Amino acid sequence: MAKERLWTKDFIIIFIFNFFIMLAMFLLMVTISGYAVDEFGISTSTAGLVAGIFIVGSLIGRILTGHQLSLIGARKIMYIGTVMFVITYGLYFIADNLTLLLIVRFFNGLSNGVATTAVGTLAALALPQSRRGEGISYFSLSFVIATALGPFMAFYLLQFIEYQMLFLIVFVLVLTASVFTLFVRTDNTTVNLEKEPKPKFEWIDKKAMPVGIVVLLICMAYSTVLSFIALFAEEQSLVAASSYFFLVYAIVILITRPITGRIMDQRGANVVMYPSLIVLAIGYLVLGQTGSGFMLLLAGVLIGFGYGNFQSISQALCIKIADAKNVGLATSTYFIALDFGLGVGSYILGVLVPTLGYSGLYSSMVVLVALGILVYYIVYGRYESRKQRI
Repeated sequence: MAKERLWTKDFIIIFIFNFFIMLAMFLLMVTISGYAVDEFGISTSTAGLVAGIFIVGSLIGRILTGHQLSLIGARKIMYIGTVMFVITYGLYFIADNLTLLLIVRFFNGLSNGVATTAVGTLAALALPQSRRGEGISYFSLSFVIATALGPFMAFYLLQFIEYQMLFLIVFVLVLTASVFTLFVRTDNTTVNLEKEPKPKFEWIDKKAMPVGIVVLLICMAYSTVLSFIALFAEEQSLVAASSYFFLVYAIVILITRPITGRIMDQRGANVVMYPSLIVLAIGYLVLGQTGSGFMLLLAGVLIGFGYGNFQSISQALCIKIADAKNVGLATSTYFIALDFGLGVGSYILGVLVPTLGYSGLYSSMVVLVALGILVYYIVYGRYESRKQRI
């Protein structure tokens, strides 16, 4: 029996669109703090707020969007989010004071939450259900490639251009991405309000939320890598090696995600989830003991395999266990947990740094990952094992 196609026209378009908007996001995410310090002479903590308020806006955008997907459809919401993207990226050119920049960053994040929630839903709907785990693993590579390429491009380009030119490049990327949305035909089934009562407002999917708790815990742990790896590398005199950390991280994900997604479709989530989380815990142990460039890059490989595959499998799982009509809400639930974990994790766990140091912080993340494994077993893992034994 021939396999159902993954790379349909709609899926390819959605993949490209997501790559462009994620690339635009990361080009500014890693540079906007430096821009704010240079342009307005603010403190580094305030500059951190300029970067972090984007996540707050994105989280609110996802909360507002999840419920609307069943009312007006994912494709219309993608259009709305795309228009918001174009407008908010254009506003960077006129944000000539700190207050205005914070407002622009917030609404830029809001548009990100709206657009990416809709796009994630459309990507899942464009895939055959029998290969959804594998397909989402491929789709999430658009995010991974942007994660690796965006920071590298941003720092490289700023050696030769000013921030205003970087804003122009980002604006052109988003404008280009917006053209692709016109060719998407996939959409979800919406509620017929003439025949059905208007559903009550829900900002999370109740079936997906237990897995969302696991996502929250693991993303909190991963937030320490995003926030402190550069400072840790500087402390260990490993700055040169650290520039390759996310590169090896991305390469491992590119190689393994399509394979692990296929395994999930064929044998269930447990076969991938438990090894991924165990390898992630080992990665934090290695990172905590790092004293050489080799160990730092080895930690990048292990964390890339562990967190990278956990991320795609947990997204596919949230969609799998939700009702078919709630694919959009389940996607929103996953991203809310992810954004919240990444957004607040570094603030909460950062208080451990003065006591434990960066090495101790990373070693202690094993406890958080172990808690994630326990919660996963309780909310889902044991039930899948039981089904497979029957």
